Amino acid sequence: MRGKVAIVTGASRGIGKAVALGFAREGAAVVVAARSETAPHEKLPGTIHETAAQVEALGGRALAVRCDVTDEASVTAMVERSLGEFGRIDVLVNNAAVDFAYPVLGTPVKRWELVLRVNVTGPFLCARAVLPTMIQQGGGSIINISSLAAAERGSGTVGYSAAYAASKAALDRFTWALAAEVGRHNIAVNALKPSRVIDTEGMRMWADEDERIDWSSPDRMVACAVFLARQDARSVSGTVATDEELVSWHGLHA
Repeated sequence: MRGKVAIVTGASRGIGKAVALGFAREGAAVVVAARSETAPHEKLPGTIHETAAQVEALGGRALAVRCDVTDEASVTAMVERSLGEFGRIDVLVNNAAVDFAYPVLGTPVKRWELVLRVNVTGPFLCARAVLPTMIQQGGGSIINISSLAAAERGSGTVGYSAAYAASKAALDRFTWALAAEVGRHNIAVNALKPSRVIDTEGMRMWADEDERIDWSSPDRMVACAVFLARQDARSVSGTVATDEELVSWHGLHA
């Protein structure tokens, strides 16, 4: 990925941070985009500035940008700053996401709408903002981080809310539609989802230590994100798959 520029949303912690650092190890310049300029909670560490510092400690170039993916002006400003700093955008990882893990009867409308705004409208706004640059450059890669919740029936492997499940199903469908739309511009659009619960700061807040026995590190997700970041419309596009599937299908090392 040397010479490429990647935007990763929700990169202050968790999967987003791991992907940002993985891209840096592969030589990419990374735009670390998220709302967290300070840690919101003692049990939820991580900021955009800390991630950017770790990218730079790896010898990479980083730009920390506070961005609310639900706000069009904020997304536009983030993309403009990225172009001003690096002059190009090759990869977008739509990782920022939220959940409100309550039953439908306990979910206020404002919480339902927030989940959909962050998890669906956010990727739409970010993709729309980077597309003109990718089209002008003759290609690019957009990676949407999805979830097994999109297709699982009942409660699934994790107690995700109906709002979260609906948002991820919409994100999968958005991935297919966008891949078909921008393929002629040589832009790959794929969705990647973890096959097991990933051990992240956010997930630890919701589970006791004995519940984490079968959790996975983000390493396989990082390997798959690096693989997808290298694709264009002529190679792999329109795929909605788990990390386990991509590792198996393409012989990835993770």
